[in-house]
Amino acid sequence: MTEQAGAAPGRPFLYVVVCAAGVASGVGALVDAARTRGWEVGVIATPVAMSGFFDTDDVRERTGRPVRSRWRTPDDPRPFPPPDAVAVAPATFNTVNKWAAGIADTLAVATLCEAYGLGVPVAVLPCVADALADHPAYRESLARLRAMGVRFGDPYSGMPGADGTRADFAWERVLDLLEPAGEPAV
Repeated sequence: MTEQAGAAPGRPFLYVVVCAAGVASGVGALVDAARTRGWEVGVIATPVAMSGFFDTDDVRERTGRPVRSRWRTPDDPRPFPPPDAVAVAPATFNTVNKWAAGIADTLAVATLCEAYGLGVPVAVLPCVADALADHPAYRESLARLRAMGVRFGDPYSGMPGADGTRADFAWERVLDLLEPAGEPAV
C-alpha cells in the first residue's frame, strides 16, 4: 500500500500506541477491529516494543502506513494526519508512569503528552503485573491521568487463572471506551 499522510475522506484517524508487553503480538486484532469500525489507523510503538514484541511488517500491511517509533526530521513528510483519538494498548507500567510525569523521552510518550494539550480523547488498556500495579507511583499516575480525562479499561496482568489459562487481552475494549454507541469518536 502507498504511504500517505491523510486519512481516507470521512474516516477519523486513530493513533494506536503499542508498548512492550507480551500481548503486543496481537495488536493486529486491534488494527483490524478499528478499521472495521470506521477508523483509519497509524501505529506508534515504544522503542522496546519495536524490538520484536509485535510484527511491524504485518501492522504496516494492515494500516498501509509505517510503524513509527522515532521522531521524524523537519524535512521528512508527516506519515500520519493529526489524531481524532488515541488508543494505548497494551500500556505498560513504564509508559503510564512516564506519561503521567510528563517525561516525553520517546515519540510514543511524547504523543500521549501532546494529546492532552490538543484535547484528543485517549483510552488505555493497562497490561501491568499485579506487583507493579501495587506500586504507589503507578496508582498516583493512574489518578493523575484519570483527572486529565484519560479513559481506562480493566487492567490485564497476564497472570494465569486458577485453571492455568490466561484470559484473552480485550483489544476491542479500548475502542469501546472511545466510541459512544459504536460510532467512531470525531
